[in-house]
Amino acid sequence: MQDPREMPLESIRTDGWFERIGESIGSFQALCDIIGARFFAFAMITGARITALTVDRRNPDNTLVDFVVGAPDAEVTDSDTQRLTLADFRRRLVAALVTEEPIAPPPARPTDTEAVQLHIGVRYLLLAPLYGYSLTKLTVSGADSFIDLSHDGIDERYDLGELRARIRTHVREELDRVQRGGRSAIDLGRIAEAEAAEKRGEPLRVIELLGAWPAPLAIFLRTPEGQLLAPDTRALIARGLGYLGSACIALAEVQKGEEILRLGVQYAGDGPAASEIYARLGESMVRSDRHGEAIGPLRRAMNLGADGARIWPLLARALTERGRLLAAYGAVLEARAAGAEGPALDASLERIQRGLGTGLTAWRTLVDAADRG
Repeated sequence: MQDPREMPLESIRTDGWFERIGESIGSFQALCDIIGARFFAFAMITGARITALTVDRRNPDNTLVDFVVGAPDAEVTDSDTQRLTLADFRRRLVAALVTEEPIAPPPARPTDTEAVQLHIGVRYLLLAPLYGYSLTKLTVSGADSFIDLSHDGIDERYDLGELRARIRTHVREELDRVQRGGRSAIDLGRIAEAEAAEKRGEPLRVIELLGAWPAPLAIFLRTPEGQLLAPDTRALIARGLGYLGSACIALAEVQKGEEILRLGVQYAGDGPAASEIYARLGESMVRSDRHGEAIGPLRRAMNLGADGARIWPLLARALTERGRLLAAYGAVLEARAAGAEGPALDASLERIQRGLGTGLTAWRTLVDAADRG
């Protein structure tokens, strides 16, 4: 029986290939966010070059993908371009990658790099690192071939056919995952359910519904399509980001929640959702004892038409904490005029009275005299 032949794979290992390519593509992150990072990698492996995307923000699975199949330097004509919805494009990629192909003969010499690549399978060499497999050694023993590898830091050994089948399973699961995950990260139909979850006091449910929004929305805002969004759509997105940001804050992820609210501010502009977004941001800052930071968003909320009974007490507290007592007293008066009452407002007024002392009494006397006159 022929002795096993061991062949190290350092020279053909492809760890990090996708990330390295990404460094040279300006729109890499945007494409990953829209298509899905692994599906973008699948496209590269199958030779499908994406030439254009038409994003459907209401149902991203219907986003249109224009692509050509062939060598990167091949001349492309209009007749070469194919167009599929994103959902169909993903299915096409997966179908191409999970099709079984015969295993090529084992290499006769360890130095025959091309034969080693063909034996393992070029597609599998590229797919393996996407799922945490770092191939280290090929062992050929008679008619059997084995691959030694590190999988997420754990040393493992697989029969070559078994490893190839395992990787094909990962690829199938990728499609299953996105299909189970719903239509897409940005499904505006989820906002009503998120609103209901917030009213029920279920922040985890809000995150489950909308948690995938921030990254693609941050990218989308910078695209021409994002800049041309209708005002009602921008307001709807801002509302959803408001629910999500507040849910994160409720679960003690304050920094993350406020970043999401700031993204909501960008979508809201000065539209109908703006006052609510600013109000949520200001409330979070007050609760975090960042009173100086809170004053700006709270004033902006009031200028945009927020409920005075909700905002003026918060402004009174923030201004009091910053020692701006006359402005704080004015906020207390506005709060009471708006119908606000409660211990927090009373506490602000008490601190203001202590701080201003006789000055407040004199000011009140002048105001009363002016009113009578």
